[in-house]
Amino acid sequence: MSRRRRLRTLDPEERALWHHVARSVTPLRARAPAVEPEPPQEPAPPVNIPPEPAPSPAKKAAKAGPKAPPPLAALEPRARRRLSRGAEVDARLDLHGLTQAAAHRRLHLFIIEAQALGHSVILVITGKGDGERPLPGLSERGVLRRSVPLWLAEPAMRTYVVGFEAAARRHGGDGALYVRIRRRREGERP
Repeated sequence: MSRRRRLRTLDPEERALWHHVARSVTPLRARAPAVEPEPPQEPAPPVNIPPEPAPSPAKKAAKAGPKAPPPLAALEPRARRRLSRGAEVDARLDLHGLTQAAAHRRLHLFIIEAQALGHSVILVITGKGDGERPLPGLSERGVLRRSVPLWLAEPAMRTYVVGFEAAARRHGGDGALYVRIRRRREGERP
C-alpha cells in the first residue's frame, strides 16, 4: 500500500504571494476551479512587489545578442540499430595521418559541405591511436581520437552538428564517430 505525502501549509507570506500571482493569471478556458482556495486564517501582511522597470535599449541589445548553440543529441535508437546492422552512411572522412591543425580544418570544411549536400549521417574516422608507448619526442598517441569530439562540441560546429557518438564495430568502433548533420533551413547561407 502506498503512503500519501502530507502536504505542508503555506505561511501567510507565501499565501499572499500565491493569491497575488493567481489574480494576475487569465484562464485559457472558463471552468470551475479544481481546488478550492484555503480561506485565510489570519490577515496576511501586504506583500510589496515592486513593478518591473522597463528594459533599457542597452539591455534589449544584450538580450538580442547571438543565440546559444543548440544542445547536442545522440543518435536515435532506431537509426543506431540500422547503422550497426550494415546501413551505409552518407559520407566518410578519414583523418588518419593528419596533424591536429590539418584535421581540424578538414573536419570543419567536410561538415559544412555535408550539410550543403543534404547529408544526415556521416562517418568520421579518427583511428584508435597506438596503444603502445609513444614515439620519442611525441607526448601521446591517439590525439585525434580525443580531440575530434571536443571539436564537434564547439559552439561554431554546433550550428552544423546535431550530435555524435562512437561508431558500430563494422564502421570502425572506437576509432570512428557517427556525426548527425543538422538540416539547413530555407534561405540559410551555407
